[in-house]
Amino acid sequence: MKQEAEQALNQFIEEWTDTPEQNKKAFLRLKSFLASKDGAVLDFVPRAGVTYSLRAAHRNQADKSLYVMVDVIEDDPRWLSVCFYGDMITDPDERGDFVPEGLLGDDAMCFDLEEWNEELITYIEARLGEAHESAANG
Repeated sequence: MKQEAEQALNQFIEEWTDTPEQNKKAFLRLKSFLASKDGAVLDFVPRAGVTYSLRAAHRNQADKSLYVMVDVIEDDPRWLSVCFYGDMITDPDERGDFVPEGLLGDDAMCFDLEEWNEELITYIEARLGEAHESAANG
């Protein structure tokens, strides 16, 4: 991650007071999962008052600029929207929402996380792994 983005991300995390929904905890877990993946390149794009986007790409990716966008939606309380390119993952339990042109103009599969849910977080982590593998292969 570029130094400026990393500083902005660290400041955002430091200033975020978690709520009973534990969405900060969920965000930190997904961030750690992404950071642990070999070849992952993270970026942080803050749009104060709207969303704060943690984006992951793979250094081998050629045709897309990322493989997942973990958005912190500025609401009360904050919640997470985790979006993938629709052709990079599966959704065997049909837990995501298909969003036409929902990720940088391409069709997306998005998962909303409004509160800590271990089962859903684990499911999203499996999708993160799929997307990472797909991105690693081109």
